[in-house]
Amino acid sequence: MSEEKQYHIGISPGEIPPRVLLPGDPGRAEWIAKNFFENPSEIARNREYWSFKGEYQGEKVAVCSTGIGCPSAAIAIEELIKVGCDTFIRVGTSGAVDPSLQAGDVVIFSGSVRDDGTSKQYVPIEFPALADFGMVQALIAAAESRGVSYRVGIGHSKDAFYSEYPNHVAHSEKTRRRWETLRKAKVLATEMEAAALFVIGYLRGVRVGTVCVVIGEPVGEEVTISGKPPVEKLTQIALDALTTLK
Repeated sequence: MSEEKQYHIGISPGEIPPRVLLPGDPGRAEWIAKNFFENPSEIARNREYWSFKGEYQGEKVAVCSTGIGCPSAAIAIEELIKVGCDTFIRVGTSGAVDPSLQAGDVVIFSGSVRDDGTSKQYVPIEFPALADFGMVQALIAAAESRGVSYRVGIGHSKDAFYSEYPNHVAHSEKTRRRWETLRKAKVLATEMEAAALFVIGYLRGVRVGTVCVVIGEPVGEEVTISGKPPVEKLTQIALDALTTLK
């Protein structure tokens, strides 16, 4: 590996532990480090990528924000892999597709519908976007150990946040039918990064998982997102899973 800093994330090999949480929001990366890491320290900050390292329950861990969407998340994981990282958990927010989900519910993705453009640049659409099986098991065990209610299933990744409101797009009837199809297919929730992370993780031979908290429900209605998302339980589950994986 080159000893040079990666162009976007600004990190060199040896500067970051191999196990990394991936929130989208740079501010949330800082919050995770300050509230959950022992001896936290900043690694680098450039564009939407803000990274920190520290320890959690005696294990070296890191967090690096990815920004919003699959394109920037793909850059983050590609460059993190180049500097030696091999285990990743996306910790994010999502909108409910399944009408039984409510704001605050935790969802663990076993895979994701590839409704994004980035993953299609890597492999044809027929290729599945799957979470690492061991990672899914570790997230389930962590949630159960903490007594946190959760759902496990297929997520959905998209490129346009407001496209989940059919009245905001020109082909509104087609959009409504698409969301109804996803509901009938038992898709749990929608977000904007997991599909690309799963595909790239599989292709590069690293472990990737995703756990999200629902902040808007249900898809198809005008939902106002206010206040800060409840990410404490989400972060604890992810860190427990990250540090217990062998």
